Order: sequence, then C-alpha cells, then structure tokens
Amino acid sequence: MTLSPARHVRRALFGALAAAAVAVLSLGLAAPAQAATYVSGMDVSAYQGNVNWTAAYNNGGRFAYVKATEGTSYTNAYFAQQYNGSYNVGMIRGAYHFARPNISSGATQANYFAAHGGGWSADGKTLPPALDIEYNPYSGGTCYGLSQSGMVSWIRDFSNTIKAKYNKYPMIYTTFDWWNTCTGNSSAFASTNPFWIAIYRSTPPTSIPAGTATWTMWQYADSGTFPGDQDYFNGDMTRLKALATNHD
Repeated sequence: MTLSPARHVRRALFGALAAAAVAVLSLGLAAPAQAATYVSGMDVSAYQGNVNWTAAYNNGGRFAYVKATEGTSYTNAYFAQQYNGSYNVGMIRGAYHFARPNISSGATQANYFAAHGGGWSADGKTLPPALDIEYNPYSGGTCYGLSQSGMVSWIRDFSNTIKAKYNKYPMIYTTFDWWNTCTGNSSAFASTNPFWIAIYRSTPPTSIPAGTATWTMWQYADSGTFPGDQDYFNGDMTRLKALATNHD
C-alpha cells in the first residue's frame, strides 16, 4: 500500500474552530497555557520521514507516538528510525494503529498491529499501544458503515485483544465529535482505556467521552516546536513513567 493520507486528510474534518486555533498558533502566539503540569511530546508517521530526535529532545520533547500500521496491509516504512530513534535519545515512546473498521475485525487489526510494532512491555519506556479511531478519510462514511453499537463492539474487540496480549489496555485517540457521532458518546471504555483527545486550540479539552474522569493526552496542533503533531501528557514525568510501567 502507498503512504496513507489518513493522518492528514482528517485535518480538514476538525472544523472551523480547529482551523482558527492553528492559525492563531501559526502567528507565533503562545502555545497552550499550562495551568496544570503537562509533559510535552509529539506523534509522527511516515509523512515526517527520518526525524531528528536529538533536536526534538533538546527542544523539550519527552514522549513520542509513532504510527506503525493501518488496517491489515499498511506499515510505516520509517517506523524503526522513528520508534527506536525516539527511545535512543531518552524519550518514552509508543506505537499507534490507524483503524479501518470496515475492512476487518478489531481483533484482526489488533493482531496485525501487534505483529508490526504495536507491542508493549512494562519497561517504563513504552507507552500503551494506541488505537487511532476517527473520521474515515476513505469511502464508506464517517463511521465506516457501522452503527454506534457496532462501533463500540469493534473497539472493544481491538481493546480486549491488546489487553489479552500485554495486560495493558490501549490508549484511544479520537475527537469528541467523532466519538459522540459514531459511538453515541459511549462510556464503555471509561474505566479501562486512557483517552488521547484531539482538539486544536489553546485550552485543554473539556468535552471528553462519557464517564471519563479526564483526558490523558491532548493533541493540540498539527505543527509547532516538534516534528509532526503537538501533544501534551496530563501530568508530570513520574505519572508518564507510571503509565509506561504499570500493568492494568
């Protein structure tokens, strides 16, 4: 498969508010205010190619998520350089999978992901495997042709497969709008899976999946100090390391 446009096509789907926030950031104004303690990081895909991880670390990046797979046939050709390179400079890193729920089951895609970089070990250096579940950039409709209950079942299938392999539930990356539209704002994962919320603005997410106490990661812009998308972890380095150490 050629390089997937999925991580880039979705930008247009975040809406006018997101576009305005990115425009403000691009004018050189302050990045999101940190009233709480956050750790800075980024997420990258093949689009970024070979990343200068030393520069990213020196600029304050302390974690990175790297795209590993999509569906059941795509792998990131730069995965090794990005995943190992971020680790080698001292970052806590993790892998993510772009979901395509209309082409195979959640379990099938979780197994493909696990076999191509999506593993996890309690070493304090590896973030939970992440499921990127969002607007469909291909044909088949926003929700990939699934009902809300069908989507919840698909995500549960993926999540439970990862949990059975590693005793670690995956991080779920999404936007609240997509989650509300395609799962009916399901609370089915509130007590098990950490959420990584994408909303491009200068203030933290306030709309999060039902039952969830707070967001764990926040993607606040698609460009900035670091390569790729710009992210915060909701806590300090001690909590980030705990996320990369503790089994569920």
